[in-house]
Amino acid sequence: MMDIDRQIQDLIANAPQDGTTPQLVRLIEPILKSLASQLQHLQYYVAQTNDQHWVVTTLSNRSQPQLEKRVVYAYPSAKDAREASGPTASQEADLMALPIPVAHILFQMLAMETVDSTVFFETVGNLSNGVEVRRADMQHLIQLQLQQLQAPGKSHPSPIPPDIA
Repeated sequence: MMDIDRQIQDLIANAPQDGTTPQLVRLIEPILKSLASQLQHLQYYVAQTNDQHWVVTTLSNRSQPQLEKRVVYAYPSAKDAREASGPTASQEADLMALPIPVAHILFQMLAMETVDSTVFFETVGNLSNGVEVRRADMQHLIQLQLQQLQAPGKSHPSPIPPDIA
């Protein structure tokens, strides 16, 4: 299993060499690391079809059914992913759960415009409590990062705290 730094290097190495994507990954590396460090696992299992499309679930608010959000579930084990799929998995024989590095899940979520969140289940066997990472929150963090880097007269933040003395 790759640590977070190796996962990000893998993202960069396997990114389309279009002159933009590898730079984007480097730019958002601190955000990916920060979010990944708040989660308990280095990889999660995501249900997907044979053609590698992630399974997206649409959730409705019980009191306001017109409010919906689309989520991807990330499970700590393959068994949890299979059990959570339940009857759906038996109806769709082409459904499988594959391990995916956490940094890859976070980065992919940014590209999936139809997805609002990823819910990461942290405890094997417990699918009632998960950590939700909202796509909008990630986009906001990226905007803040861009603003910080583009601020006039600002270079990269110094690693030395100003109150070191």
